[in-house]
Formats: sequence, structure tokens, C-alpha cells
Amino acid sequence: MIELGRVWADDEAAALYAYRAPYPRGVFDILERLAVEPRVVLDAGAGTGALARNFPPTFTRIDAVDPSPAMIARGRALPGGDEPRIHWILGRAEDAPLSPPYGLITVGASLHWMRPDEVLPRFRDALAPGAYLAVLDTETTHSGEWHPQIVDVIRRYSPLEHHLETHEMVARDAAQGLVRLVGEERTAPVPFGRSVDDYLRLLGSTSTLSRVSLGSRADAFESECREVFARYELRQIRSSVVGYVAWVTLP
Repeated sequence: MIELGRVWADDEAAALYAYRAPYPRGVFDILERLAVEPRVVLDAGAGTGALARNFPPTFTRIDAVDPSPAMIARGRALPGGDEPRIHWILGRAEDAPLSPPYGLITVGASLHWMRPDEVLPRFRDALAPGAYLAVLDTETTHSGEWHPQIVDVIRRYSPLEHHLETHEMVARDAAQGLVRLVGEERTAPVPFGRSVDDYLRLLGSTSTLSRVSLGSRADAFESECREVFARYELRQIRSSVVGYVAWVTLP
């Protein structure tokens, strides 16, 4: 997975991040409830700032750490990315310069890119007393006969045999004693729609299905996906998005 993470150095992959579904507003309500003093957040693996750019004003500083210059450049240019309270920090969460203590540390669909034996002890030492590490993601559901067929195309092209969902990763890490799971919560579902073109751009924003990863197979992958959509005369892809938050302490 860490090898696949090299995709994020690519400018096109970073730009396509904009086509991912945003975190539902309810996610930030949960994070506000979890945070302790000081109201300073470390957003590790921040990407283009899907979390960092949307924290409520009650948070006084957000240290947004990411190893990709392309991601940080894109994040700075997006709405809210130039707020003075956001400190963009280029580097890995394992060794980037930090300014603890943090009243909350967030990792949004990025923990799997990190080395747990290095990063989790660092997070533990950077947390303020009583503070949590929050692990987040979005969970998208689709209805319709077309979706299993798209999943079949994805499985044939993806280099990963099994994609571990974030909630599965949290359960695994808790079972291994790497984290202590305190709680989990999901937001109410939010409807989300996009065009077929934007859906394909979304797929291109993932590490496994980006043009960088697919290489010479990228055009064939897109063509097969379009064949499925054409079969069902789809022009708009409708889905439901739920925000997932797990909060843990670190032994």
C-alpha cells in the first residue's frame, strides 16, 4: 500500500481528489465534540485538506501534514486552503516537524499509508492529556443493477485483491493491541449525485485506479466502465454518503 502511495506525487491524481464526495457536516460535529484543549488539530495525511479546510472556527490551529507537494499545492488553492490557521506541512506523519500538544489528531482515509510502528507512538506522545486519535472515512452506497458490474470491472483492473475498509482496519488494529477503540459513530446518510464523467474522475482519484497505476490499461478500463453505464443508459450516478468516525487512545 505504501508503494501505491507514490501515486499522490502526481499532479493529475491530486487534481482528481476534488471529485470525491465531501465529508458530511455531521463528521465535524462529532470531531468538535471529541476535541479537548488546546483546540489545535493535527490532520495527518491531510491530502488536499478535505478535513483541514472545513474545521469549525472553534479550532484555532490546524497542522495539515502530507508528504505530497502536489496535494498541498492543490489544497492551498481550494476554498479555505489559505486560512491563516491552517499550517500546511510537507512531510510524512512519521517524521514531519510538529508542534504538540494536540487536542485532537485526525487521519482521514490515510492511516493505511503510514507505518504504524513509527507513527502511532508519535501520535501518542503528541496528544494532549485526554485527547483522541480520530480515524475517519466516507462510506458510499449505490443502488441499481449497474453497480455490481462496475465492481467486477474494478476488481479485474485493481492491483489489490481485497481493499480493507477503514472500519475493518480499526477493528484489526484494536484486536492487535495497536489502539484502544473507545467509540465509533456514523453520520446520517447524505444524497450525492454526479455525472458519469465525474464518477470516472472519482475512480481516477484512487491509488489503484489512477492513470499512474493503470498505465497502458487506463483507456481500456475507462472504456469498459462506460460500456456498463451505456448499457443502463446512465448519465447521472446517484449515491448515499455516510461519514464514519472512530476514536481511539494509544497504549
